[in-house]
Amino acid sequence: MLALLPPALEPFLDSLRCPVCRARLRPDRGSLRCPSGHTFDIARQGYVSLLTGIRATSGDDAAMVQARSQFLSTGRYAPIRHTLTRMTADVLPGHGMVVDIGCGTGYYLAGVLDHLPCALGLGLDASVRALRSAARAHPRAAAASWDVFRPFPLADQAVDVLLDVFAPRNPAEFHRVLRPTGRLIVVRPIERHLAELRGQVPAMVTIDPDKEQRLQQALGPYFQAAGTQHVEYTAPLTRQEAVDLVGMTPSARHLTHADLFDHGPLPGQVTVSVVATSYQPR
Repeated sequence: MLALLPPALEPFLDSLRCPVCRARLRPDRGSLRCPSGHTFDIARQGYVSLLTGIRATSGDDAAMVQARSQFLSTGRYAPIRHTLTRMTADVLPGHGMVVDIGCGTGYYLAGVLDHLPCALGLGLDASVRALRSAARAHPRAAAASWDVFRPFPLADQAVDVLLDVFAPRNPAEFHRVLRPTGRLIVVRPIERHLAELRGQVPAMVTIDPDKEQRLQQALGPYFQAAGTQHVEYTAPLTRQEAVDLVGMTPSARHLTHADLFDHGPLPGQVTVSVVATSYQPR
């Protein structure tokens, strides 16, 4: 079933572009359509489906989305969200457009919008399951399906702040869609992040020690760092929270029940250790 144009999506119409021909999109009977007739349905859950052709396969499945929703609702990652909100507010004190790349269920974008009453948000993600939640995460947050590795369905220099939280990156497209005065805020895990869980569950994906160097090499031609925050703390975990935390990570795609429970009890606390950097376009 198709839906009418969600109110949160309307302010983005001047900035959205047809993924096929790059023309502007306009609402048309439960969809968005460009002058050439390319049409993109608006789902009844409130997100617009912009992906065409072969779909990305890396988006969260239903189990991962459920685990993510359950874990984030505990507030264990609230300090990360608070840091992200402060960094966004520093560069966007008034009106502006915030786009969350790989937005998942919209948890971080909603937190930012809660503290920026004049800002508008758009979440992009490859997972339809996640977008069903993201489209309802905040009254000023719109949502659309998209693959971060493709050219974004956005006009040049249309975005004030780009958020990239535990998500893949497309530096060239980030640079294209950001205003010259805009900021890219990247949150990523570092060595100690979830160390207790990774020590207890050997099959979990490890953190590449060269990841930070590769990030700087990728972003360097397009951006320069304008400020960095290190967020590290110890969070208590119930058994279910530990299961959900593992279940919402990329590790969940290949872990079995035995991987989780055959190596002894899951830890009752975990170290959260991430770095958030604000980048300005070169």
